[in-house]
Amino acid sequence: MADTSVRIDGNTLRLPGGVTVRFIRTLRLPETGTHPLPPGLGEFPVRRVADHADRVPEAMRARGGVMLPVYLREAMWLNFAGTAEPAALQVGVGKVCAVSGRPWSDGLSRDPQNYVVLPRQPWLDGINSGTGTVRQFVAVPLGMGATVEGQVTGEEVWGGVQLRAFPLNDEELATWRAAERRRLERTRLAAPPPFGAPMPGGPMAAPGGFGAPMPVAAPPSTGGHGVPMPMAAPPAPGAAPAAGAAPASPRRAPAAMGLGVGGSMRQEVYEDDRPLTHWSSRPAGRVFVHLVTPPEWHRITGEAPPPSPVDRAAYTRAGLPWFDYYDQDAEDLRAPDALQAVKPVGDWLGDDHEPWQPPAPGQVRPLRDAPGRPVEDGDW
Repeated sequence: MADTSVRIDGNTLRLPGGVTVRFIRTLRLPETGTHPLPPGLGEFPVRRVADHADRVPEAMRARGGVMLPVYLREAMWLNFAGTAEPAALQVGVGKVCAVSGRPWSDGLSRDPQNYVVLPRQPWLDGINSGTGTVRQFVAVPLGMGATVEGQVTGEEVWGGVQLRAFPLNDEELATWRAAERRRLERTRLAAPPPFGAPMPGGPMAAPGGFGAPMPVAAPPSTGGHGVPMPMAAPPAPGAAPAAGAAPASPRRAPAAMGLGVGGSMRQEVYEDDRPLTHWSSRPAGRVFVHLVTPPEWHRITGEAPPPSPVDRAAYTRAGLPWFDYYDQDAEDLRAPDALQAVKPVGDWLGDDHEPWQPPAPGQVRPLRDAPGRPVEDGDW
């Protein structure tokens, strides 16, 4: 029987079928205009809900999964670098599909497409909002109506982020693996051996090993949109409470958080070029990602939350890079009406007064073409 467990490796979620997801801190964009891709500023720490079952409310414990701390109006993006084999990944924000704008569905759909295709989609910074653009994921409390969930469904029940991965079906996966072995073998034979290395046919393994991600599909994982992440969160500890953790306290409902939208950026959500029948009809695994406020994070885990987000104007004044990414061989998905109608969080929280300085042209860098313990699932 296939293992359907989701695991945390450091702060990386590893879903069955080779899907890798990291949650990346970033600069919040202004809510007007369309901007280049902002940088990555470190990983969000991710912890298992089950490791803190005595401190989380019953509703969170029942849904299982993992949690991460996020500040009010903080922006994030999802990094899929390191995904080893083709997968269709559903991404929900409050159980509203971030790609199609439809309510969360148990199966894959092509009309409209309700998933991203990995590893071709290297990351996702927000909801599919227009031709070649997404609107940035921004954290807001539930109860105001500002989340994507609230605006699309008229209620705020779930919050958080939901992930579910579907692999290729057995026949297509076997075909893909055979083609990948041939590709790796051609690469190995075409490359001249380094001085002193065994000649072809010797014991030297093929570079990358079977199942390694294709270089074109998965940009380097050593940075956010290509930059080093100096503010990376510490890796997840074991089940033992962190040093300084408070003793178990009565469970109370946390200040639940969801995702609304902020500014627009140049990013495509790619159309699937495989027939829907190539994908498995059953998911390999799923996980519910709870968003909690920094005070709740400290109360639940005993860990200090990450520092507050970086000043975006200071970042730009320092001459640090922004990014553009374009895949000329992929087709962008049309944005659904439901997601085009979602309004930015500033309509609820007020104007964004954080200083903004646009990057100079030379600061925008083109990126392309110009094991841990199982995470317990729950009821959701």
